[in-house]
Formats: sequence, structure tokens, C-alpha cells
Amino acid sequence: MATDKTWHQKHKESSSFGQRLADSVANGMGSWRFIIWQSVIVLAWMVLNIVAWSFHWDVYPFILLNLVFSTQAAYAAPIIMMAQNRQSDRDRIQADEDFETNKKAKQEIEELQKRLNAIEIEKLDKILALLEKMDKKA
Repeated sequence: MATDKTWHQKHKESSSFGQRLADSVANGMGSWRFIIWQSVIVLAWMVLNIVAWSFHWDVYPFILLNLVFSTQAAYAAPIIMMAQNRQSDRDRIQADEDFETNKKAKQEIEELQKRLNAIEIEKLDKILALLEKMDKKA
């Protein structure tokens, strides 16, 4: 028995390495885990630079830290945009697939309705035939 793949599986398999990487980075950067770890690192950076007795690698106002954040933002923004574009593509594909499924379901419902109407007409015809036989006998 062959199993059909879902639209999501087909879409995922057709993704390139760069597209999958962009999705992974966007998922990672959009998580509480990332925010918490980044906050811990920034806090440690600041504390170590403020209380360091001998070596301040980035003294207040933390120019190097600002440069790191700027670089991170410069790379993160386009990667997140790529992931959002891919999400739009996935949403569009899902909407198309849902539309096709709904069309098929509508056709099947209409077919069932026709069959039920035909059965109902047959029953009514049989009832009328029985009533006519009863009238002829009476």
C-alpha cells in the first residue's frame, strides 16, 4: 500500500540546504531559549567588563558589544525575512491544498445527495405503487 506524502512533506523535501538553514536559524532566534541565553551572555559580558581588575576587553559603553549586536542584526534580518517568505509560500500551498480538498469533498457530498434523492424517489415510487395496488383491491 503506497502512502501519499502530505503537502508539507513534499514542500520540505523540495527545500534547498540554504532554505532549511534559514528556517532553522529563524526558529532558533525566535525562541525564548535564544533570548534567555543571549541575555545571560550579555549580562556576563557587562559584569566581567565592569568588575574586571586587570583586563577590560570592552569598557563602558561597550562598543564591541554594540558591534556584535549590529553584526548579528545585519545577518539575522535577511535570514528571518527568507524564513518568513518561505512561510508565506507554505501558507499559500496549504491554502491551495485545502481548497482542492474542499472541492473534492463538495463533489462527493453532491454525489451522495443525488444518490439519497434517487433512493428517496425510489421509495416514494414503491409506496405509491403499493397504495395503487391497495386501491385497486379495495
